[in-house]
Amino acid sequence: MTVLAACLLLAAVFGGTLLLTGKVRAVLLRRAVLDIPNERSSHVRPVPRGGGIAIVATVLPAWLAVIAAGAVPGSVVIVAAGAAALAALSFLDDLSSRPAALRFAVQIAAVAAGIAALPPDGPVFQGWLPPPLDRAAAGLCWLWFVNLYNFMDGIDGIAGTETACLGAGVALVAAAAQASAGPAVLALACAAAALGFLRWNWHPAVIFMGDVGSVPLGYLLGFLLLGLAAHGLWQPALILPLYYLADATWTLLRRLVRGEKVWQAHREHFYQRAVQKGLRHDAVVRRILAADLVLVALALWSAGSGGASLLPLLAAAATVAVLLAELSRKHRPAGVAGSGRAA
Repeated sequence: MTVLAACLLLAAVFGGTLLLTGKVRAVLLRRAVLDIPNERSSHVRPVPRGGGIAIVATVLPAWLAVIAAGAVPGSVVIVAAGAAALAALSFLDDLSSRPAALRFAVQIAAVAAGIAALPPDGPVFQGWLPPPLDRAAAGLCWLWFVNLYNFMDGIDGIAGTETACLGAGVALVAAAAQASAGPAVLALACAAAALGFLRWNWHPAVIFMGDVGSVPLGYLLGFLLLGLAAHGLWQPALILPLYYLADATWTLLRRLVRGEKVWQAHREHFYQRAVQKGLRHDAVVRRILAADLVLVALALWSAGSGGASLLPLLAAAATVAVLLAELSRKHRPAGVAGSGRAA
């Protein structure tokens, strides 16, 4: 795939998502597909849910175009198919809640199939585990990432901002490591769609992504991050999503210790508590964006050093710790709560 073709493809993804989101919003409003506020929500008025349809409708064709151009192995079509299946079930869940067991079973099947698309001779855990255990552990990490990506979509702009940063970060790391350009284009397609969607989802949001967007995005980005690790870039693969990993994992463990149902919606993530303590949605997301930009820089440092030093990883941990502390402190009330969705 030429540079010109890649740029045209990414422009089409951005413009397509920007325009299609408005069309999707109009349909969702007519059909009253709305996220109604409840005691666990971070918004105060009904907002259309399901805007991720526009993201899926632009990102998946872009991935198929990259595959057709031979820029990535043909086996990646399995991942595109898995994302499509997850999007279909997730949209049904957005319309009317489906059993958690069904959703989890489909996620397991998609991850199990997608593992075959990872580099066959590249251990994700750098040879510390036997090949079968390496793939099993990678699958578990991927499955968790799919779910945490959904859990973390709880206020205006957060999922779109994280997707843009992760997509750009993966592409920059791949370029710094002089890896194949194909995965970089796949990652930038996710970022371009997220930027187009943010026009509608930035605070105050007029449409929410819904599970139809967050679940397949977590699946696609999880695959790209595992791909980095399988090529020896395990530090960047860990650094780039570190805020999402820390917030979601810490919150899950805390709820598990208290014996709560971890699959139920709640408002206990750090970013949600920051809104409850007085920050507007956009103020929270700007703080996360600043930390994510630092994480991208640290991931590039790690990639440039060949992973020979643990300093980038330690600096990333410190960056996330500072962010979590900032989100945990009390702020001056910002007036009426925004319109994000509880995760």
